[in-house]
Amino acid sequence: MTTKRKPWRKNLYENSDYEDNYTDPSFLKDLKTNLHVRFFTLGEAIQGVTILNNQISCITGFLIIFYMLYSERVGPTTVLWPSFIITIIGYLCCHGRNLNLHCILEDSKTLLAVFLFGYLFAPVLHTLTYAISTDTIFSMTFFVMVLNLIFCDYGLSVAMVSKAISLNAAIFGSICLASRLPTSYHAFVLLVESAVFFVLYPIVIREYWRPYFLIPIFVACCIALSFVSLNVLCVYAALIVFINFICPYLFVRQQRHKYNIHGPWDEAIVEETNDDNIDGNL
Repeated sequence: MTTKRKPWRKNLYENSDYEDNYTDPSFLKDLKTNLHVRFFTLGEAIQGVTILNNQISCITGFLIIFYMLYSERVGPTTVLWPSFIITIIGYLCCHGRNLNLHCILEDSKTLLAVFLFGYLFAPVLHTLTYAISTDTIFSMTFFVMVLNLIFCDYGLSVAMVSKAISLNAAIFGSICLASRLPTSYHAFVLLVESAVFFVLYPIVIREYWRPYFLIPIFVACCIALSFVSLNVLCVYAALIVFINFICPYLFVRQQRHKYNIHGPWDEAIVEETNDDNIDGNL
């Protein structure tokens, strides 16, 4: 005489009549796949890598300025004045209608202090790493610029992002390169350019960025690199094309392999109570 087993339930202590590895058909009725998964288009993926492209172009432009000063193809004053004018235009664009006399005076004090202390300490910074060999300086600069790219803020809320480390790495690389220049005035101009490229330029781009800005930035860097080295130009062009087109294409293609499963076995998630959802929770 056989006894009828009790219906299977998801409570483990009530299933003594079933084998340990038994799986009831009703167990998977709440199975859901790819819940809250977002599939990006190619345009969205290309737009997502613009910050990385800007950062690479920023480093490239700074290194071009260093090469021009290092090879003495242009004078430091020739580099300083266009940067000063472009910085003033960017400053006016950022403040817009909020610009007033008090804001101009306060920012002028900051600018004057930066210029004054930068010019006074330029001889010290120019000789700070003078005793280190040129090969070591270039190697150190390469690694700190890579750190600048790694820790840059790409708009993601992750622990790896650190604006302080990214900026300090770029400034340290600038100080290393400054010791290879002929005079302390060259070093001062290079440090000013470092502040323009790594501090002011990202602020303006973040505020007024448009996707079509990629074209003039890419063309300007290619024209400048054509006077430096054709090999470097080819590497830069290949890197930009790979980052802006090939990587987004591969990302979009691989999205079809997304397969996340969700069900009653997932860990419970406690929602944080705030002013927006407190009424709904109550």
